[in-house]
Amino acid sequence: MNNENLKVTTRTTFQLLAPGVAPAPVEAELVYDPEDPYAVAVNFFTGSGRVEWMFARDLLADGLLTPSGEGDILVRPASDDPERVLVELNAPTGFAILSAVAEDVAEFLDSSYDVVQPGEEDLWIDFDRELQKLVSTID
Repeated sequence: MNNENLKVTTRTTFQLLAPGVAPAPVEAELVYDPEDPYAVAVNFFTGSGRVEWMFARDLLADGLLTPSGEGDILVRPASDDPERVLVELNAPTGFAILSAVAEDVAEFLDSSYDVVQPGEEDLWIDFDRELQKLVSTID
């Protein structure tokens, strides 16, 4: 099945937060692709190109309401502004806290649910294609 026309993409601006300096805007794109139905991608556009982070759609949704995640990605409501959500990213090369408008994230998630309802993600997985990918990496 060609799911290209079912992708959900939303452009938004995150704010990069750092102690002692004003928040810096970072253009970003939220992407949901039903070919990977459990995941969302956030593409951050930086001066040096594009940085992509992928994580569970449920993590993003849960993080709108309560602190969620552990390890590399944490998502939580901003304690000082109920209209924003914080995304904390940890990588071997650094750490960043970004803030987004919670309503923008919620609308993106709602659009993704219009394509694949929560709990129905497994119906969208093409197991034959996934098996073929595994077999081709063994050769």
